[in-house]
Amino acid sequence: MKEMIQQLRERQDADDESLKQLLVTSDWDRMLFREADLVRRKIYGDDVYVRGLIEFTNYCRNDCYYCGIRRSNHHVKRYRLTKEEILACCREGYLLGFRTFVLQGGEDSYYKDDLICQMVSSIRKEFPDCIVTLSIGERSRESYQAFYDAGARRYLLRHETADDAYYQKLHPAGMLLENRKRCLFDLKEIGFQVGAGFMVGPPFQTVEHLLTDLRFLQKLQPDMIGIGPFLTQKDTPFSGFTNGSLSLTLRLIALLRLMFPYALIPATTALGTIHPQGREMGLKAGANVVMPNLSPVGVRNLYALYDNKICTGEEAAQCRDCLERRVSAAGYHIVTDVGNVKRK
Repeated sequence: MKEMIQQLRERQDADDESLKQLLVTSDWDRMLFREADLVRRKIYGDDVYVRGLIEFTNYCRNDCYYCGIRRSNHHVKRYRLTKEEILACCREGYLLGFRTFVLQGGEDSYYKDDLICQMVSSIRKEFPDCIVTLSIGERSRESYQAFYDAGARRYLLRHETADDAYYQKLHPAGMLLENRKRCLFDLKEIGFQVGAGFMVGPPFQTVEHLLTDLRFLQKLQPDMIGIGPFLTQKDTPFSGFTNGSLSLTLRLIALLRLMFPYALIPATTALGTIHPQGREMGLKAGANVVMPNLSPVGVRNLYALYDNKICTGEEAAQCRDCLERRVSAAGYHIVTDVGNVKRK
């Protein structure tokens, strides 16, 4: 197994059986994490990039079985932020050292292309040294092109799973994996820095599904890869299932760092929710991005993708200071930088 991990580091690949062995056993986690950390330090040093997350709408047209803001959840108090409210979040974030703003929301038909473009161009005009990232789901290629022309340069769209049959177990009829994959490749062709990713441990997931995800990512070659443990939300069809595994999530972060050494990989809020030191553990396993929340405190607990989400009551400055201390204690440091991927 030691030779297998070293070969994975050198070649950024391994055969299916080797990857399965690494996924199902914790015996070699310490070495796996150490090798992953060495790779990220070789490329990115001990720098950790911060992204200012602005969750600007919790309306969504979709009805994904795992998501707390799904269309059929009538217990959610819905909200939308205005362009001025979003700009106010950016102004506060800029003063705190953020140089990337991530506009994330449900697939909300209220925000037509023109409105998204206005929001993006307004942010770019006021903060020309910053990057705007969008995470607003599946749209047409024409929409993506318009967002790019308006100044957006990154797009996050988790594929959730690369297995067609399993995709249907997580989503209602009408949502197609084929379309999600089409979106990801459209975004790449347009020129976006693209982020994909998947959940770890949702109901019915197998090791074979995870292997399929890794192979799909090899085809896509995204700039960013976001994974996190599945966490239940009480008002969804999956509320009675068990949360995903912290250890398996960390193991996958390390594998992703070895297979995609130049990728930007976040230590997610979900990791911090499942374990008090989850984000620090993610950094030590190879992650190099954190995404503190810049959303107004009054709406943070309304963007409830899962239960018990952390940091919903903290002001932006509190989130930033808290994360800086945590990152420093883990042996890394936050940098004020747009944090582009470092390709060869």
